[in-house]
Amino acid sequence: MAKKNIFTDAFGTPYFLKRLIIFILGIVSYRRFNGFNKLKITGTEHLVDLPDSNVLFVCNHQTYFADVAAMYHAFCAVNNGYLDTIKNPIYLLNPKIDFYYVAAEETMNKGILPKIFKIAGAVTVKRTWRAEGKNVNRMVDLTEVDNIMKALDNGWVATFPQGTTSAFAQGRRGTAKLVKNQRPIVIPIKINGFRRAFDKKGLRVKVTGVKPTMEFKPPLDIDYDNEKAPEILLKIMTAIEQTEDFNVLHNYDEELKAKKLEQKDSNH
Repeated sequence: MAKKNIFTDAFGTPYFLKRLIIFILGIVSYRRFNGFNKLKITGTEHLVDLPDSNVLFVCNHQTYFADVAAMYHAFCAVNNGYLDTIKNPIYLLNPKIDFYYVAAEETMNKGILPKIFKIAGAVTVKRTWRAEGKNVNRMVDLTEVDNIMKALDNGWVATFPQGTTSAFAQGRRGTAKLVKNQRPIVIPIKINGFRRAFDKKGLRVKVTGVKPTMEFKPPLDIDYDNEKAPEILLKIMTAIEQTEDFNVLHNYDEELKAKKLEQKDSNH
């Protein structure tokens, strides 16, 4: 596995370039999270004593870029001693640079801005189940798995187990397999309100006055030797509150159906 050095990260990207991009994107996005819509962050005390590598953040997904931008703000703030707050953007001068995030290749290759985001720390993967809006069925590219492992060996990595911004979508087994093989510290992140506050890409403010939330939860307790991948995936999906048990609308719809059936039966 390649290793970073004092000048470049594990993928050969110069640190000075990453620092510059994180600073500029941080300044540009700052008002989105501290002006138009005030982001409420909780649980960052769980990040303070983490090691510098082999930490995997698992998060539900609501927009392409705002979710990751908010993580950068939170990680940079914690890196400079600010817990549960991103009110003082001086932290952008000393960013968390060994942070990577897993992103769909087709998303990161559309337009100049995604390509700039990519330099900041994207580890791109081709979706095995969907491409260009159509369902596909293709093999996992092992080079991509190697890249994620390389990122974990050299820093923190954020991934979105659902691989889509749709709420309550099924978790992908690849995340659980990676966890079982690599044995990272797994920190769940639960976000809410990003879908209402920003457009799907997360580049444009859709509504002001929304208070998005980002909650960092304690590390998952995983028995790497005995727990199988499906059990690990269930733990992850429960922690990020994306199982059907958390789907209030789904439960409401089911209750409504049951009531209608009851009324139908009682009328006969």
